[in-house]
Amino acid sequence: MQTNFSLAQLADPAMAASEKILRTCVHCGFCTATCPTYLLLGDELDSPRGRIYLIKDMLEGGKPASAEVVRHVDRCLSCLSCMTTCPSGVHYMHLVDHARAHIETTYPRPAGDRFLRALLAQVLPYPGRFRLALRAAKLGQPFKGLVARVPQVGRRLAAMLDLAPASMPGRNPTNRAGTFPPKGAATKRVALLRGCAQSVLRPDFNEAAIRLLNRHGVEVVHAQEGCCGALTHHMGKEHSSHALAKQAIDAWDAEIAKGLNAILVTASGCGTTIKDYGFMFREDPAYAEKAARVSALAKDVTEFMATLPLAEPVVESDLVVAYHSACSMQHGQGIRTEPKALLTQAGFTVKEVPEGHICCGSAGTYNILQPEIAEKLRERKVANIERIRPDVIATGNIGCATQIGKGTAIPIVHTVELLDWATGGPKPAALQAIRPHLAAAE
Repeated sequence: MQTNFSLAQLADPAMAASEKILRTCVHCGFCTATCPTYLLLGDELDSPRGRIYLIKDMLEGGKPASAEVVRHVDRCLSCLSCMTTCPSGVHYMHLVDHARAHIETTYPRPAGDRFLRALLAQVLPYPGRFRLALRAAKLGQPFKGLVARVPQVGRRLAAMLDLAPASMPGRNPTNRAGTFPPKGAATKRVALLRGCAQSVLRPDFNEAAIRLLNRHGVEVVHAQEGCCGALTHHMGKEHSSHALAKQAIDAWDAEIAKGLNAILVTASGCGTTIKDYGFMFREDPAYAEKAARVSALAKDVTEFMATLPLAEPVVESDLVVAYHSACSMQHGQGIRTEPKALLTQAGFTVKEVPEGHICCGSAGTYNILQPEIAEKLRERKVANIERIRPDVIATGNIGCATQIGKGTAIPIVHTVELLDWATGGPKPAALQAIRPHLAAAE
């Protein structure tokens, strides 16, 4: 794509990076075939190619974001399926992130929109606040119909209430800063992201990961890293996201100095952002090197487990598992085979989900900010999952687990919960109602 940025514009590192991305695009349109919003809405401007044109015009012209640009960029899930499809290697993620930051600083959103986005940014990254918000949501759920009628934000507030769990999990003893050593000698040492929303909604995910890693001779460290910044980063709130990311970088860099083999993540949406810290802080003299070190060590937990010899299963199972690969896993990080291979090694029958490359509609805060589109994508995803008649759904991202779980009665668990169970851990709570499938191996 031909561009006409001025030298003064290209002096800005962010603009220079976006100009390079724009010049890579050859208008081929392959991205339209795998873009969820284009498939649903049929509008060229709701495809990656269409958004690229809008973003180019906005950035190249030095214009404030218009209502049209905001509407179509806001509808983007950042699922990154277009990056998997693109034959030219267009780094759409960095381009749309730049566009969102530009929108945040140049577009005066309506008051209701500003309020809702500020609420999400001030609550979701902070586990204490998020726990209180979920308790309030539980009280508000009976009034969801009334809430939906609130002007401007009602439908989205109702979506927030709908996504809140029916019951809150108790506080987990492993959900704290500290070290969790294996029973024998440790062969490796890793830091494990506790996360923000996941640590409240599903602390059992990390608990299973710790047991699994310990069983394989890995010492696990929970640092005082806090939120990784992914949620606010994808809302264009650079100041907030970078502050949270710096806190995480400092905490992990201190552990790197003591010796770390990897920084592990059990929420693939967070993993995609952490692996991008090196790019995010490339121009920051105080953080460029530290961020690059962190990014180099960041791995999804299944990506790391795939480098270890998996313990022999201690149970035999005929459970059929539908593996849902989160967009941030398959498109954002390029991890496609490892989780399925591990589940197969653990003795499960793994089935591919039809249209597995299409987003479920979670996408961080998307299912709150764009509830109508998110609901249609969830219906499509659930229908595809139920077509293969699985006993259980496995995924590697808390957002997907929450989103899909609201649309089906099929239990949904984290991949590490199944791996932990198969190699000697407890049966995941979500599977307690399933008919007995397992017998002790001889």
